[in-house]
Amino acid sequence: MKLLKSSKVKFLFVALLSVVGGVYLLFSEKGVIRYVDLKNQVDNLNEQIELLEKENKKLEGQIDSLKKKIPSIIERTAREKYDMIRPGEKKIEFVEE
Repeated sequence: MKLLKSSKVKFLFVALLSVVGGVYLLFSEKGVIRYVDLKNQVDNLNEQIELLEKENKKLEGQIDSLKKKIPSIIERTAREKYDMIRPGEKKIEFVEE
């Protein structure tokens, strides 16, 4: 009888320890759920970094073109970004509905 009680107590103790350990591994500050969340954040930040690096390269190319004073690039930039027109031209705007 004592042996049976002893094994039940050991089993319950091991089971309780396993449950507490599992909960700790899942929900602690260094747990699996926190790890997965941080990994997703890192992946999202890496994607943003890649997009910003591509945009920086594009902008650097535009800056280089403007520094070289290529007339067609300067005119296109002035027309698109600053809505500039040549003397005698009329500006026509289309409004989307």
